[in-house]
Amino acid sequence: MELAERARVGEPPEPGGRPEPGPRGFVPQKEIVYNKLLPYAERLDAESDLQLAQIKCNLGRAVQLQELWPGGLFWTRKLSTYIRLYGRKFSKEDHVLFIKLLYELVSIPKLEISMMQGFARLLINLLKKKELLSRDDLELPWRPLYDMVERILYSKTEHLGLNWFPKNIVPFILRDYKNHKRSLYRYHSSVENILKTLVKSCRPYFPADATAEMLEEWRPLMCPFDVTMQKAITYFEIFLPTSLPPELHHKGFKLWFDELIGLWVSVQNLPQWEGQLVNLFARLATDNIGYIDWDPYVPKIFTRILRSLNLPVGSSQVLVPRFLTNAYDIGHAVIWITAMMGGPSKLVQKHLAGLFNSITSFYHPSNNGRWLNKLMKLLQRLPNSVVRRLHRERYKKPSWLTPVPDSHKLTDQDVTDFVQCIIQPVLLAMFSKTGSLEAAQALQNLALMRPELVIPPVLERTYPALETLTEPHQLTATLSCVIGVARSLVSGGRWFPEGPTHMLPLLMRALPGVDPNDFSKCMITFQFIATFSTLVPLVDCSSVLQERNDLTEVERELCSATAEFEDFVLQFMDRCFGLIESSTLEQTREETETEKMTHLESLVELGLSSTFSTILTQCSKEIFMVALQKVFNFSTSHIFETRVAGRMVADMCRAAVKCCPEESLKLFVPHCCSVITQLTMNDDVLNDEELDKELLWNLQLLSEITRVDGRKLLLYREQLVKILQRTLHLTCKQGYTLSCNLLHHLLRSTTLIYPTEYCSVPGGFDKPPSEYFPIKDWGKPGDLWNLGIQWHVPSLEEVSFAFYLLDSFLQPELIKLQHCGDGKLEMSRDDILQSLTIVHNCLIGSGNLLPPLKGEPVTNLVPSMVSLEETKLYTGLEYDLSRENHREAIAAVIRKLLNHILDNSEDDTKSLFLIIKIIGDLLQFQGSHKHEFDSRWKSFNLVKKSMENRLHGKKQHIRALLIDRVMLQHELRTLTVEGCEYKKIHQDMIRDLLRLSTSSYSQVRNKAQQTFFAALGAYNFCCRDIIPLVLEFLRPDRQDVTQQQFKGALYCLLGNHSGVCLANLHDWDCIVQTWPAIVSSGLSQAMSLEKPSIVRLFDDLAEKIHRQYETIGLDFTIPKSCVEIAELLQQSKNPSINQILLSPEKIKEGIKRQQEKNADALRNYENLVDTLLDGVEQRNLPWKFEHIGIGLLSLLLRDDRVLPLRAIRFFVENLNHDAIVVRKMAISAVAGILKQLKRTHKKLTINPCEISGYPKPTQIIAGDRPDNHWLHYDSKTLPRTKKEWESSCFVEKTHWGYYTWPKNMVVYAGVEEQPKLGRSREDMTEAEQIVFDHFSDPKFVEQLITFLSLEDRKGKDKFNPRRFCLFKGVFRNFDDAFLPVLKPHLERLVADSHESTQRCVAEIIAGLIRGSKHWTFEKVEKLWELLCPLLRTALSNITVETYNDWGACIATSCESRDPRKLHWLFELLLESPLSGEGGSFVDACRLYVLQGGLAQQEWRVPELLHRLLKYLEPKLTQVYKNVRERIGSVLTYIFMIDVSLPNTAPTTSPHVPEFTARILEKLKPLMDVDEEIQNHVMEENGIGEEDERTQGIKLLKTILKWLMASAGRSFSTAVTEQLQLLPLFFKVREMAATTLSGLLQCNFLTMDSPMQIHFEQLCKTKLPKKRKRDPGSVGDTIPSAELVKRHAGVLGLGACVLSSPYDVPTWMPQLLMNLSAHLNDPQPIEMTVKKTLSNFRRTHHDNWQEHKQQFTDDQLLVLTDLLVSPCYYA
Repeated sequence: MELAERARVGEPPEPGGRPEPGPRGFVPQKEIVYNKLLPYAERLDAESDLQLAQIKCNLGRAVQLQELWPGGLFWTRKLSTYIRLYGRKFSKEDHVLFIKLLYELVSIPKLEISMMQGFARLLINLLKKKELLSRDDLELPWRPLYDMVERILYSKTEHLGLNWFPKNIVPFILRDYKNHKRSLYRYHSSVENILKTLVKSCRPYFPADATAEMLEEWRPLMCPFDVTMQKAITYFEIFLPTSLPPELHHKGFKLWFDELIGLWVSVQNLPQWEGQLVNLFARLATDNIGYIDWDPYVPKIFTRILRSLNLPVGSSQVLVPRFLTNAYDIGHAVIWITAMMGGPSKLVQKHLAGLFNSITSFYHPSNNGRWLNKLMKLLQRLPNSVVRRLHRERYKKPSWLTPVPDSHKLTDQDVTDFVQCIIQPVLLAMFSKTGSLEAAQALQNLALMRPELVIPPVLERTYPALETLTEPHQLTATLSCVIGVARSLVSGGRWFPEGPTHMLPLLMRALPGVDPNDFSKCMITFQFIATFSTLVPLVDCSSVLQERNDLTEVERELCSATAEFEDFVLQFMDRCFGLIESSTLEQTREETETEKMTHLESLVELGLSSTFSTILTQCSKEIFMVALQKVFNFSTSHIFETRVAGRMVADMCRAAVKCCPEESLKLFVPHCCSVITQLTMNDDVLNDEELDKELLWNLQLLSEITRVDGRKLLLYREQLVKILQRTLHLTCKQGYTLSCNLLHHLLRSTTLIYPTEYCSVPGGFDKPPSEYFPIKDWGKPGDLWNLGIQWHVPSLEEVSFAFYLLDSFLQPELIKLQHCGDGKLEMSRDDILQSLTIVHNCLIGSGNLLPPLKGEPVTNLVPSMVSLEETKLYTGLEYDLSRENHREAIAAVIRKLLNHILDNSEDDTKSLFLIIKIIGDLLQFQGSHKHEFDSRWKSFNLVKKSMENRLHGKKQHIRALLIDRVMLQHELRTLTVEGCEYKKIHQDMIRDLLRLSTSSYSQVRNKAQQTFFAALGAYNFCCRDIIPLVLEFLRPDRQDVTQQQFKGALYCLLGNHSGVCLANLHDWDCIVQTWPAIVSSGLSQAMSLEKPSIVRLFDDLAEKIHRQYETIGLDFTIPKSCVEIAELLQQSKNPSINQILLSPEKIKEGIKRQQEKNADALRNYENLVDTLLDGVEQRNLPWKFEHIGIGLLSLLLRDDRVLPLRAIRFFVENLNHDAIVVRKMAISAVAGILKQLKRTHKKLTINPCEISGYPKPTQIIAGDRPDNHWLHYDSKTLPRTKKEWESSCFVEKTHWGYYTWPKNMVVYAGVEEQPKLGRSREDMTEAEQIVFDHFSDPKFVEQLITFLSLEDRKGKDKFNPRRFCLFKGVFRNFDDAFLPVLKPHLERLVADSHESTQRCVAEIIAGLIRGSKHWTFEKVEKLWELLCPLLRTALSNITVETYNDWGACIATSCESRDPRKLHWLFELLLESPLSGEGGSFVDACRLYVLQGGLAQQEWRVPELLHRLLKYLEPKLTQVYKNVRERIGSVLTYIFMIDVSLPNTAPTTSPHVPEFTARILEKLKPLMDVDEEIQNHVMEENGIGEEDERTQGIKLLKTILKWLMASAGRSFSTAVTEQLQLLPLFFKVREMAATTLSGLLQCNFLTMDSPMQIHFEQLCKTKLPKKRKRDPGSVGDTIPSAELVKRHAGVLGLGACVLSSPYDVPTWMPQLLMNLSAHLNDPQPIEMTVKKTLSNFRRTHHDNWQEHKQQFTDDQLLVLTDLLVSPCYYA
């Protein structure tokens, strides 16, 4: 919660007092409160004001000077750093200005993607806390965002390779820190996510009329048969504003709610967009709780949610049809449910209870399946969501967002009901196979609401689990759940006062879990003990019982229990000692094995030390002293090896010393010092290779216990310095390393700023019981306003001690190394290593004392008219500039030494490793390392999550966590040195790193490269300086490059996974150098394609460039609207710096520079294309490099510039290259080039109502209306002559007009206004002439066709859209110029039935048909005269391999084309789809092809559909199975248009009911016949006399195929007439059972009485008496017709019962009675009935009390009998 606000509410004021808008002149929007608690807090206001003023001034200048880069980008990055450091510490006016400026910047149309992403991330960050700015403060237009999303996500040119967007790279840091986006400019999340988040952030500020405008814009896209539907709903989902205030609701959701919810209720089969509607409704519900009545939809909503869980209901394998995979996002479903809870009706709670009752059984630990993850997610998210809602209603401070009306707030009763309905599944889920994480999170949130309902059952499961030894899984699961509820348990509170009494018994029983043999048990026990001891002061209060008599019963009980604390601490220590003794090296390893700690051991070490340290922090002084003595005795009476056990013991000792430095140091330091002094008395020891174990152990102990408060160490400085003098130069590596650690820790302890205690109550527990009663503090959160952090800030004494240490120990080593580097002194490798180790430890010990490196900046890397100055942050220390800067001294010596080693002994890799480390730290280390900070941040977030109280509010954390967070804020400041100025000294060191990165040993190279990449990321613009040096190694004309250098240089270009990739900086200046160099490096003598590692490197490089490349901008103009806001920003006061405004001359100069920059970019672009072409055309360049080069060239296609002519010629010629890879790239490229050369076609606006002569419909009616009838295909008015053709108004987009007309309907203008067709070569541009010449050359075309009709991968080839685009482009740009050359080829290819030739001709024909869009009538007519015979031939030659390709060809040809233009094609396809000439297969294929074409035309060809249906109906009884199945599938498409969506007019396409009625007539024979069904399989394909029956059965199978297919495809529920077909299914039972369950699963049927009566009639079929049969007769297997009918009825009734698993509709009881009558029927009926009843019981068992009411007493009796009768178990 914001401090200032809280102060108003009447709480104690914040640490710094209320910020008066006095001297500073502005009230900050929202600062980071932790800054107020830093030891140097009072300096921060001045610092932040200065930074903010600089940002405002320079950002404003940069934009006015038209300098997007580097100025604009540099200062927006500074702004995001500012937000990371200080929060939103600026006035509301500035906040609005920043947002407006960035909004303008982000929506510049020509902006390159990476800049857009940078601006967008910052804008999202500025808009993140929407309560800070209300709609009155800020209004943002929605159109610019829409244009941006349309341009980028639905890019028209991306698929042609004219626009490259970076592919999603794995998010760089997975948890992006809340506002601490160090990762801000790092992780490239996909462009799509950023855009969607951006829209989401701007949504609350769209103007009030936006909704109406959006609906008008996107409604015309809503044609459910078209992909545009998906687009429309996506737009609705991300754009529609839902948080308008209630008085504007009539301009908001009321305009669309009924329409869209109607649509949602009536769709079936989860089309992709249904889930998006759910997301929209969930958002709407949350934003408007209490303003929408959801009750009518609740049952439907729950049914759908249940269905989308994909649970296996009923039989074991239910059809989970392909279309159920895109189920709802559980997260959104949960939000929706939560928002609908509460309110007067309580309906949602009832359904929710029903939902959980019905799915509880699935949570049983023995269940497992794909669906389990969804169920667990539901459990975890729901309580979380309810807690968030409660927080919003009860605790959150009100803001401008609509509050929840009192009538709809959740009452206590609502909360109780909710907790009760969900607790059962949660308790089951504790032991789930997927682990207990979700359950623990759910319990944490539930316990916040109702501890008394949640904690007792968890404890009931925990106590037995602690007792059992055989089931460790149970133990880990229960403990992790108790950890979740720990805070609620310990604080007790009015709901659950007896909670705290459970704590001690739990702790005591958990102790045996510290078990060396079971790692996971050990870790969870540590976590468990640590959690509880953080929450509770471990103070023995039993004495209070005598003193006070005003205690409650529970408090008395607690007081007497606390006497056990001491016992607990000591027992815990014994357990730990046991653990340590069993994990010494001697115990766990053979001699030969590694000596390092294994990963598991280091985790145990961490768990042990942090738990022990927590316990000691929370102890009272008395308990602490006992524990201290015990640790001291243990550590001094044993000698440990220093690798594993030693580290653990030393950690325990360190924990003790940290808690009470004075008492502990008194014990430890003198002891260790005396032992060490004694053991090193003798000088021989100094040279021993192996040291005495006792000496090592004491050194280790001493080095660990000095990691404490520096002030307390000063007492012992003489002793410690003596020890250092004795031990730093031991010969034994292990010895001097420990001694160096001691030095390092001494320096750190005296020079860093850090908190010295983390106790849960400020001031500790050392007060007499009369004043202080610890039990009141159990589970108490820290108070942010009186945290009382005890900081360690280095005193003068400490600083001078640190410098004394550096002078004594660092100086001598530097002098030695200096001489060694000069060659004056010979040093052995071991000596050098020892000296370097000392230097390194001194450097990382005193990192924050030493000022950064000084030096001249490297100038002229980038020209800028704005200052790019760095801001210095104060981190608590003034550098003492009078002393020598050791950092610079180290740098000078190390560089000299490095050159010496590289020249003389390059194989001394150990020293080189250390030098690399030292260089990295010299450059960047200021007291903390980035990676340590990241992991601390991560663990802080984990702990916070596991202990936070989401219900009451944000910062209710325990004190230790809050202190930790303040410390992290301090570290964040020390790390914010990114974007440093690049100075000569940095340049030298980075060059050294480059030299190391290209040296001889691969391990040295590897380590150096990592440091190199880190350094590149840290300095502004240094990459431009380094690239030429890296490329030197790749130059083909250099003879002196070794293979190692070559490889090293390639790695340097490649970069690591997160940092910069030098090969691909988004900047012309850089790419112009790197890309050609990579191609030409193929001629370098160091390059060998024999080495797999080098080949792999080049592959990775090419792959990375392709993945990360994005089209780089050529135009960097900034629009005027943007400049105006920038002026305002620059003039904004409070805070501001005095800087004169820009003069007009400056601004002119800026504009001139900007134009020069555009010209430069263009020059660079053409230059790059040229250089790459030169590179690729070099003689004897290896093929691999040619391919890489062509790949890079193809990235340079753009949609705003035509490729230079030379490149166009190159690509066109390469269409006939020998290598298939190159041909593929050329095909894509030429398709793109043709798009660039496309001439624009003129469009004009029409009024559809004038054409139709009908007025615009008043309300929305979708479907076939009189005013869109003119779009239909009508054979009477087809344009068959030139005149008709030219007077027709063709509408190409299939969806226009189905739902509504667009506001501005645009069609192409007439022929005479379009670009001229049939041009001669002279009329063309040069670029077009190149293409024209090649494609008019018969030889070229012949070669091309030969290549295109080769097969690539046998059996895997498909119709290739790229080739189609190529031909479409050729025919679009040059109309029929090349037909004469192509015609003979087409005729030849069509006749050849090979699959690859057929595919080739299909691609060309599709291209021809689509390319002829703008041809004149004469040309089109000629075209079809040519095509019709070709297609006829093709369709008669069709084969198994090619029918898919022809289907794709026709479908592609018809896509987005006016059907009236293609009438030749449709008439051809409908001539006689089933001629029977080519055999059954050809017939089926022809239907397939036809189906492809008609499906693309959707609702615009009703006439054709009628003709087809009329043609097919007599053929439904086709002999051949494959034809029948295909017909079934075609029927689906014929009837697809007949949908029953809301406000949709009845269609003029064929209707299902009429068709079904006709079918039932034909099936009559089947209904009447009584004798057994013959085994009709025998004559399936025989040519017997086809009596009516067999015909009927075949017809039935076709119809079944149709029903199955339509169940999966159509949008809406089955029509009653379809249901009349059901009884017949039961004749073909194997298919029927699946069909019926499938249909029910999809809610395809709605239960109605006719259906029920129908099944009951069937059930009453009399069964004949059993009669003896001739043994061996076939008849045995064939059930009698009666049995079949009867079984059909029973199956039907069973299906009805299962169709509503969670409630008892009115018809259910009677139906169950009817079923029960069949329990004793012969098999298979009996089985069916039993199954049905047992399923009914399983699903209704939980709510039986409620369901009982639906039955009469008699029915109940029968039912109880049934459900528990022996038959149920039989």
